[in-house]
Amino acid sequence: MMFISCAVQNSFASPNVHRCLMIELPAASLLPRIANLWRSSNFGNRASKSLSGGLSGFCSRSRSPFASTTRVRGRLENRVSSSIFFSRFSVAVRASMEAAASGDTKDLKEEVPNLDPIIQYIVIRKDLVDTMKWPLGSVISQGCHAAVAAIWLHKDDSVTSEYCAGENLDNMHKVTLEVKGETQLRNLAQKLEIGGVAHKLWMEQPENFPTCLATKPYRKSEVASFFKSLKLCR
Repeated sequence: MMFISCAVQNSFASPNVHRCLMIELPAASLLPRIANLWRSSNFGNRASKSLSGGLSGFCSRSRSPFASTTRVRGRLENRVSSSIFFSRFSVAVRASMEAAASGDTKDLKEEVPNLDPIIQYIVIRKDLVDTMKWPLGSVISQGCHAAVAAIWLHKDDSVTSEYCAGENLDNMHKVTLEVKGETQLRNLAQKLEIGGVAHKLWMEQPENFPTCLATKPYRKSEVASFFKSLKLCR
């Protein structure tokens, strides 16, 4: 297990006074908190000029009784900003220590940002509501039909399995988009077919015409470009 050794040098109290806190924490529990705090505060932008190499210079390898450690260090020039940062940083450290001591890491895992989530895209014909005056519930049902069919047809796919895994059921991501009508929907289906994007074009019966389509679950980076010109369904 990787651990993080935190050496917090508090030099803003006095030029000649340094307070140092040395702790050992699981790296996975603290690094996400530091990253989130860094991104969410204005301090990150202000301090980047004062830290050698920015955040990468803020962290460097060091020896430790543990197999692999990271020593967090930095000398901060902006005393006001650093005071705010270290105040919040100490809260993150304390929370991480409590979670590590209790063995509860659920909240820590949830803080790790998923930069490339698994998403299922659903595209619905807008004219079903605007022109054909379908009830909203019926249109929603069409999207549900297509989404379930797409997942079932690719139930053995590794990404689909991950998307439907028990621990991920409460964190599913779907993006529902719209096209003007049947022609645009068929054109999109053809585009996906050519691009090798697995999907289900839902044909409503007994009318036997397409109402919507849904992809199998994909990493966002893999298929987002196919849908960038479409608007969210409203």
